[in-house]
Amino acid sequence: MNPATRRARRSWYVYDWANSAFVTTTQTVLLAPYLTVVARRAACPGQPGECTRALSVLGLPVAPGSLALYTITAATLLSALLLPFVGALADRTRHRHRLLGAFAWTGAAAATGLVALGGDRWWLGVALALVAVVSLTCSLVVNDALLCDVSAPEERDAVSSRGWAAGYLGGFLLLALNLLLVSTPGTFGLDEEWAVRLSLASAGLWWGLFTIVPVVGLRSLPARPLAAPVPGSARPAGPLRQLGATLRGLRHHPQVLRFLLAYLVFNDGIQTVIAASSVYGQEELGFTSAQLLTTVLLVQAVAFAGALVFGRLAVRFGAQRTILGGLVLWILVVLGAFAVPRGAFGTWLALAAVIGLVLGGTQALARSLFSRLVPRGAEAEYFSLYQAGERGTSWLGTLAFGLVAQLTGSYRPALVALLAFFVVGAVLLRRVDVAAGVQQAQRGTDPVR
Repeated sequence: MNPATRRARRSWYVYDWANSAFVTTTQTVLLAPYLTVVARRAACPGQPGECTRALSVLGLPVAPGSLALYTITAATLLSALLLPFVGALADRTRHRHRLLGAFAWTGAAAATGLVALGGDRWWLGVALALVAVVSLTCSLVVNDALLCDVSAPEERDAVSSRGWAAGYLGGFLLLALNLLLVSTPGTFGLDEEWAVRLSLASAGLWWGLFTIVPVVGLRSLPARPLAAPVPGSARPAGPLRQLGATLRGLRHHPQVLRFLLAYLVFNDGIQTVIAASSVYGQEELGFTSAQLLTTVLLVQAVAFAGALVFGRLAVRFGAQRTILGGLVLWILVVLGAFAVPRGAFGTWLALAAVIGLVLGGTQALARSLFSRLVPRGAEAEYFSLYQAGERGTSWLGTLAFGLVAQLTGSYRPALVALLAFFVVGAVLLRRVDVAAGVQQAQRGTDPVR
């Protein structure tokens, strides 16, 4: 490996470190419970206890307890519409690191702005969360495509796993600081609400500051050639025409389609567990913000090691088999969470340790396995389909979870539905012929392009 590629790879690892602060502190732990508190305050002013009134969102009644889940659903759908165009743009950009910085810093600014979420301003939280989450997913398309630029196919399981491990380590460190702040706000002259707001802002600042490293470090990569002309045209394909050619060419890469279908299903289950865990822990099991931070802190600590362990297992057993083993563990996690009694924090922590073991491993290996199936020269476009397809279906999990919670008054029954995502996803993943997919990818993009 030449020194320039080595430097670029190390810089690439740092973007997982940077954005994981927002994913863990904001998306996973603090935003949903705190937005629920703000929404309940707006719906039932002066009533600190139970609230049976609904908010009016675009003329529709929304229970305060479901607002955060519906916000995630809206961000997911918006991302699904935008990401294919982001991928087409990234594949015709000579310097992908600049595009990465533009998306990352937009999201980081919105995430930092959540410090203003207070009083009854639930609408501000919804708006800023939409911008931050959509910007994050756009940046991840570019970052995933850069994996193909900083590593050879045979290295990608290990490189992807190290990136995820770096992300969990970064998330762990910031969560440890935020746990101290939220657990003992009086020590810093704050109340609990201001401690939460400052923790939300810290995640945005962390994301923005550490993004400087990959944007600067990836400059050592050589400039990419522009996209090839569409047949019949003397000019490079524009994003819309390039996207259309990619979608038509998918029929020549059937293993990509099979993997995408499997990934969309089982990742829907994973994302729903992640998105709903903090609300479930607070509302159904009665845990405090400090306990929820402790939970995710444990997940981060175990996930750092878990991502590296799964990377090594993939070397021995293959990425496909290792992911299938991880899905079995996810099924056990869902069954365990359904049975956790209210207030049983020790049992909850045991489940969190299992989640940490499989969370980073399954996602890191899914990314690296997909990178070997995509045709050369169209990495960002195919990763945009990977991210867009994920968000085009993963709203089903959060939507179902929110609807069941609103209809039954309990989050516990919604967990039962999540089992189907993991079982069906595992069955579909077994049908992917990885060897045939790699051979198809090596031929590059189809002549229709």
